[in-house]
Amino acid sequence: MDDFQVFVKPVGAACNLACQYCYYLEKQLLYPEGTASRMPDDLLEEYIIQHINASSGPELFFSWHGGEPTLAGLSFFERVVELQRKHLPENWSVTNGLQTNGTLLNHEWCRFLKSAHFVVGISLDGPEKLHSTFRNRKDGHPCFDEVIRGHQLLREYEIPCELLCVVNSENALYPLEIYRFFKHLGAQFITFLPLVERQTSSGNEVSERSVSARAFGEFLCAIFDEWQTSDIGVIKIQLFEEALRTAFGLEHTLCIFKQTCGGVPVLERNGDFYSCDHFVNEYHLLGNIRETPLSQLLESPVQMVFGQAKLTCLPDYCLLCEVREMCNGACPKDRFTYTPDGEPGLNYLCEGYKLFFNHCKPFVEQVAEVWQRDIGDNE
Repeated sequence: MDDFQVFVKPVGAACNLACQYCYYLEKQLLYPEGTASRMPDDLLEEYIIQHINASSGPELFFSWHGGEPTLAGLSFFERVVELQRKHLPENWSVTNGLQTNGTLLNHEWCRFLKSAHFVVGISLDGPEKLHSTFRNRKDGHPCFDEVIRGHQLLREYEIPCELLCVVNSENALYPLEIYRFFKHLGAQFITFLPLVERQTSSGNEVSERSVSARAFGEFLCAIFDEWQTSDIGVIKIQLFEEALRTAFGLEHTLCIFKQTCGGVPVLERNGDFYSCDHFVNEYHLLGNIRETPLSQLLESPVQMVFGQAKLTCLPDYCLLCEVREMCNGACPKDRFTYTPDGEPGLNYLCEGYKLFFNHCKPFVEQVAEVWQRDIGDNE
């Protein structure tokens, strides 16, 4: 299985912030006190070797997540680069992606990230008032200024940076304010992540922080209209890019819109391998890379069934949907509502996705038409 991206958690769920909606903080309970707080050096090397062996190359991508991965320390990532160079086959290349809250970045970090060709994602939920609604330090104090400082350092060092914005019940009301703020910061890559928090594992009620499906769709439509008018080719917005891939007959790159999933598993700091970042629990623990090679875990029957279930469990309502190729039922973690006919398995965000994809569909079809005409002219 070569189409995979492992979310590696070098310090597990440890973080210097206490964001109210963080779904990973509770994962600290999976590991008792006394468990190593950082991935050991020998396990790090074993993982890098196994990742290389599981890939066909020649371009590799490593993803470092958390919690807050910079808590592992700069020396950890210097060791990462050292081990990758040691084991990388000749004529292969590697890119490292770091997802961070940005608060611990400084000049020393940025000199390293630049020299090692890292790409960085920073979590930012909008201007200060909106960002600080749910994202703060453990003492309750805001972290906005530190995040902005970290982002400015990344721009100063010309390190490729993506802004990740969690869209919740509060900031969803201010789409253009958020988008224009990100443009003011010089953002070139933006990802919008809808916040969906189930109240119970068996019900379809969500938290007050969660964005409503309708509000998420309207949020995307408002930003799309401004982006289409002013920023095509200047700013890349992940959801918009995914929609446009259908114009060229391309497979989705974002897991939530692929027909099947399972290609973005999680590796915890002790080597435990889980099916997905949103399914880190005892039921989705497939093994440990100290005992079972990464390549076998990626292709294990249990992981294959997990990935195929996204397609096989799709309601008939979705199979007949006019925007199915853009959505494919979206993320399985959010499929806990019912179709108009009472069939289970509908995505909570269905109304919003349908609103947005139908809104942008005329533009996507126009792009497809121009592309097809250009192909015909060049034949």
